[in-house]
This record gives sequence, C-alpha cells and structure tokens, in this order.
Amino acid sequence: MAVNTAVKESIVKTSQKIASYPIVDTGQRKSYSNNAVIPLPDNANDFYGQDASYSTNPPSYTDNNNGTITDNVTGLIWQKQMGDKLSYDEALLKINTLKLAGYGDWRIPTIKELYSLIQFTGSVKGEKALTPFIDTSFFNQPLGNTKAGEREIDAQTWSSTEYVGKTMKSDDTVFGVNFVDGRIKGYPKFNPRTKTPNKMYFRFVRGNKAYGKNNFIDNKDGTTTDLATGLTWQQTDSNKGLNWQQALQYSEDLTLAGHSDWRLPDAKELQSIVDYTRSPETSNSAAIDPIFYTSSIKNESGEKDYPYYWSSTTHLDGPVPESAAVYVAFGKALGEMRGITMDVHGAGSQRSDPKTGAPMSRGPQGDFIRVENYVRSVRDGNVVLAAQTYEQPLTEYINEYGRASNLTGSTTQKQNNKIKSSTQSNKFINRFDKDGDAKVSASEFKAGTKRFNHFDKNKDGYITADEAPTGPPKNTK
Repeated sequence: MAVNTAVKESIVKTSQKIASYPIVDTGQRKSYSNNAVIPLPDNANDFYGQDASYSTNPPSYTDNNNGTITDNVTGLIWQKQMGDKLSYDEALLKINTLKLAGYGDWRIPTIKELYSLIQFTGSVKGEKALTPFIDTSFFNQPLGNTKAGEREIDAQTWSSTEYVGKTMKSDDTVFGVNFVDGRIKGYPKFNPRTKTPNKMYFRFVRGNKAYGKNNFIDNKDGTTTDLATGLTWQQTDSNKGLNWQQALQYSEDLTLAGHSDWRLPDAKELQSIVDYTRSPETSNSAAIDPIFYTSSIKNESGEKDYPYYWSSTTHLDGPVPESAAVYVAFGKALGEMRGITMDVHGAGSQRSDPKTGAPMSRGPQGDFIRVENYVRSVRDGNVVLAAQTYEQPLTEYINEYGRASNLTGSTTQKQNNKIKSSTQSNKFINRFDKDGDAKVSASEFKAGTKRFNHFDKNKDGYITADEAPTGPPKNTK
C-alpha cells in the first residue's frame, strides 16, 4: 500500500504593513545549485536561503482596459504599450503632451519605479531572447529588430535617472532596465561615434510619487531600518568577497542585534538601497547612503573602488543558465574595452556573475567577473518562508531503510506519518554521520553552527535521531 503525504508549512516572519515603497517579489520560485535546478532546500541543506526560499509581496496587476495597467502592490499605474523607440529628448517632449486614460500627469519612471516591474522568471541566452523578464500577460515587451541589424536584446527601456558620473570615460548616461536580458545598465544618451541621439523604449507611469524614496533610520545596534520598505539592513558588510553559496550561508548564519533571521536580499530588495545621487567619481563613495558602512576595494585598474554585492536571485543566462546570480554594483560597473578598463555601465547597475569559478572579463563591454562579491544581509519586510513539500511515497522511504513490514493494509494515516517522521530522521542522520555512531557531531555537520545548535536540543554536542529534523524548517528567530 503506497501512501503519498504532503507536508506544507508557510511561516510568516513579519506582517509589517509597508507604506510608500513596497518591494515586489521577483517571482522566482525554482531553486538552483551552482549549475542546476534542485528541489527547494530546507535549512539543513546547501543553497538554503536563496530567492525561492522566501516570498514577499507577490506581483499583482489589474488591466484597466484603457491602455493602462495598475500595479496593485506599488500603486503605480503604467502604460501597457510602449510604442516606438525615442531619444531621451523626444521622450521629454512626448510626456508633456501625453493624454492617456483621461490623465495628463504621466512621467518617465525613475530607475527604482521601473525596476519594480522586473520578474526573474525570465531567461536569455547571450544575445538571444527566450523569456522576457516582465509579465507579458499584462505588458507588451518588444524585441530588438534583427532585420535592422539589432540584437534581440536591444530592447532596453530608459528611466529618468541619469548617472551622476560618466560611462565609457566621457559619456552622459541614463539608467535603464533591459526586460529582455534582465539587467540594469547605464546607456549613453548619444552614439559615441556618430554623436546622434541613441533611442530606447519608454514606459510612462503615474501615481505614488513617493515610490523609490528611502527613509533610513539608524537603530544604534549595527542595523539600519528603511521605514519606506519595512526592511532592516546590516549596517556593515561581510568585509570580504564570497562566492554565491558562501554568501547565502553567511547571511543565514548571521546573528546581529538580537536577531538570527537574517537572509541574503533578493535582487529587488538589494537594488532598493542604491543611492543614485552618489558614485565613486562624484562623491568619492559607494552608491549608497552614508548611514551604511561600505568596504573599499582596489579594483581591476588598481583604483580605490567599492564592491559588487550578491543577491539571492539566480540570473538565467547562457549555456548553463543556472550558473549565474544577480549582483548590484555599488562601485563602478567595470569592463574592459580596447584594452582600457573603465566604468562601462555606472554605479548602481545590476548585472550577474558566475556563482563559482575564477575572475575574468567577458561580453561586448568586457564586463569584469569577480565571482567573490560582498554581502549586506537583510531581515523584516512582508516575508513568508516558502512552502516545503515532501511528496516522496512512503514506500520509497520504507524500502530504503528495510522497513517494508511496517506497511500493511491496516496501517492508519497516523502510523504512516510516524513511520515517515522516523525515516526522515534516519535519513538526516545517515547523511551527516561519518563515523557510524548513529549521531551527528558538530564537526560532521556542514550547515553552520547556528543550525547545529538549533537541532542539538539537549546541548550534548550531538544531534541524535530524536532531535533530527523531520519536515519543513521552523522559524529559528
């Protein structure tokens, strides 16, 4: 008799009402290792704490049937269609005369408003579009015109946020989001060769003018809270570079200001604390409010600079799409062109790095790959732990441990659950027990001291079968 039992648990960590700047979830629900899709890990397994482990403010839109879309989370109202590409000056002229759905108060969105629409359910393979990084059931998203010599990814959407520094050594630059390849970059206003205006797409917006404006307070305990988003941040950073898996572990193991529910921020949470009025070139600082401490580094050209910071979000791009994760550049977004190292995309850009490997350069702008990026952890917000589902038939557990005789036609559901709980405990012990003593010592446990201490209920230095986890992770705050 085969029994399928699903155990699901959702734990609300914080139900704080967020006022003016709610961060919309990335939509990423699949879990990834360094190079593959994996089952959603629990808190005793590698890669726990990634984007799919948590959910916050799920995307929600309403089609108003008048050419506009309302974002029910942010309160912003958007154009559904974008029309043709425009130069920056052409967009400024158009916005002054635009009448849509009876409203005349449309504006070019800031980069934070525009980025609220990105969804990391998208995927791309180099210059070839696969799935857009925006909900195309509500918003149209054109591709680049390949017949005119463009790449499919040449469909960037400009914001109103101008880079306070210069890219490519001397270019006046405006930040935009590429919803085809899932990145924020600074794009020059003018073609550097022809000096003619570059043209991009624009998606105009109205409503909630407070969106994207931070309201930081210093909690005087090593943390900073943004009252606009409801997120509380680690005021310092990791003070060293880590690969992506190490970054996840760093945040999950962090205990700070009396709290242990820290996590690696997702891409949109991390981008929310960028200060686009600052840059290494103009303020001699990272692109972040000075309420935060930011490590300084020596960059690839030997200059003082500031790190890239990991997010928990996987960026699906390339021949092994699961192998890269999103970072935000709080210092110069460096690349190498014609043998010259320069800020190619601007501080505040969002790109991605391989989760593991060696530093190098790549891409048309020779983006520098660092792999070992820094971490600034986050907690709070309207966050829910993702549901953990155990759907393996009991017969598979029983056969694995030679317990088939315990399953009979008269076995009750309560007995089935008890058997399953026991076999899950045994499976945990077998996974970590290296010396065969039927218990797990601190040296055998590889998921961090904080988790070991959580499971070791009697504090005897071992996790035994009666202490081993038997289901979804519990909130260990």
